[in-house]
Order: sequence, then C-alpha cells, then structure tokens
Amino acid sequence: MKQEHLDCRGLACPQPVVETKKRLATLATGTLNVLVDNETAKNNIVKLAKSLGIESMAKLEGDQYTIALLKEKEALLSSSSPGKTIIMASETLGHGSEELGAILMKSFFYALAESAELPQAVYLLNGGVKLACEGSSSLDSLQKLQALGVEFHSCGLCLDFFQLKEKLTVGEVTNMYAIVEQITAGAVIKL
Repeated sequence: MKQEHLDCRGLACPQPVVETKKRLATLATGTLNVLVDNETAKNNIVKLAKSLGIESMAKLEGDQYTIALLKEKEALLSSSSPGKTIIMASETLGHGSEELGAILMKSFFYALAESAELPQAVYLLNGGVKLACEGSSSLDSLQKLQALGVEFHSCGLCLDFFQLKEKLTVGEVTNMYAIVEQITAGAVIKL
C-alpha cells in the first residue's frame, strides 16, 4: 500500500487542513502521514478525516503530532453534509441596541430549541463564539439543542482572540476552512 508524507509544521490555520485535503485528493488509496506542530492542527485534520469517512490515528512524538490517514478507496472528497447550517458572527441579534440584541439572541435560541425543524449545525465565529462559552445567557438552549443532535462549532482563532478556548462549554472547536466549506455548500443561514 502506498505511503505518502506531508509536513505541515509551522503552517497557520487553516493551511494544514487545506494542504491535507489537497494531498488526499491526489492519493487514490494508501496512507498519508501528516506532520503538525500543534494540537489544534491535529484536531482539525482528525475532524477532516472523520468528515470524509477516512480512518485516522494521531500520535504525539515530542512536540509534534503525526496523523496517519488511511484512504482505503477512491472517493469524492467532500465534507459537506445535507441539512441547514446557521452561521452566527455575533453574540447579539440584529443592529441598533446591544441590550435588545442580546435579548433577541437568547430568545432566538430558546425558540429554535422548541422548534420542530432543527438545523444540522451552528457555526459560531467572531463574537458569536461567546454564546457557547461559560457565562452565556443562551447556554441552556444551546445545550438542549446539542442534546437534540444539533452540532455546534466555534472558530478556534476567535476563541483564542477572546481568550475563551478553556471556557468553551457547548460543541467543539473548528477552523475557517470548515466554515468556508459550509458556506459554499449552500444550505446556510447567516445571522
């Protein structure tokens, strides 16, 4: 079985994911060993593999990770999935009053949690990541939605910027590449 290697050390997010996906597209079958130098890049590549139905195994050696991606069959590499996706780029809803916007956002998630038709995923970026962190007035509704199967993804760069990565309570960390894939997939509602 063919083995290939890809060195993504020193690349900024989302480059490791982009380069990995490009290389996987050229690999008919075999193993792609990706080398990265941080946990976020490792996690993002493992998530990419999972979304593509590719088996992965990550190993920490010193201060770097090696992720082995086993591509057993030729496949169309698309991580888009059916269903609606909501993109939230703010912790408030609408423009005008910040106070009213916070009330509207809390009300929006409460109503969404009670709705019969749920989105598949909610992607949070910029100030929107604060909604999924400790202290958010919307946490109860987000947790209920998550229990109902809605996926929550918060931009890792945004969490780092606001120094909130350790306070993330609902969902998982994602990257801009995954967010762009959702936007270009089509069934997106931007709020």
